[in-house]
Amino acid sequence: MTIDNDDLINSIIASLGRIDTISLDEMPNIDLYMDQLTTFMDERLKKTTRHPGEDKILTKTMINNYAKNDLLPPPVRKKYSKDHLILLIFIYYLKNILSINDIQTLIEPLKARFHVSDDELSLSKIYNTAYELQSEALDPVIEDLKKKYARSLETFGDEKLTDEEKKRMQMFSFIVELSYDVYVKKLLIEKILDNVVLEKEEAKGKAKATGKDKKEKK
Repeated sequence: MTIDNDDLINSIIASLGRIDTISLDEMPNIDLYMDQLTTFMDERLKKTTRHPGEDKILTKTMINNYAKNDLLPPPVRKKYSKDHLILLIFIYYLKNILSINDIQTLIEPLKARFHVSDDELSLSKIYNTAYELQSEALDPVIEDLKKKYARSLETFGDEKLTDEEKKRMQMFSFIVELSYDVYVKKLLIEKILDNVVLEKEEAKGKAKATGKDKKEKK
């Protein structure tokens, strides 16, 4: 039995409102050992995976690799703090669209706030801002999806196709439109991060030149 396109899309869009994001209040206030950390992440984010019963959210190997790639500070006495958890949640979402180098560039300012007290700009405050922005963004995203799907239903109306062929081609149109949207946004993110790296390199170059000038004057 084939699922009607309308029913499928409506079901998927409805499920977006049930995405299991983690609020700051839901995070443990105690430091966690590796097994406790991976269990927490798996229980809270497994619904965000393509195959919830099979896909791993976080493993010991992943965490060790993040540390090796300078994405995550080392644990303290084998325990991971709330700040570790915050960085890991950001990494979990970012790794689906960005390279390790791009993630390093993006979260570098966050690492500078690692274990900063709450009366300053802490990671908790940064995460809470991102969480609120994400919550506010969901409704416009759903509306945009509905518009894109409606446009896809207007395609391939004049071709001599069976109903089944027309449904498949219209779904193709919908996926192509979604893919282009993702491509453009990913390209935008990459260009912004490339500019961040360029600005850092230029700043280093100026600092070296200034240091060299001072030595020559002496």
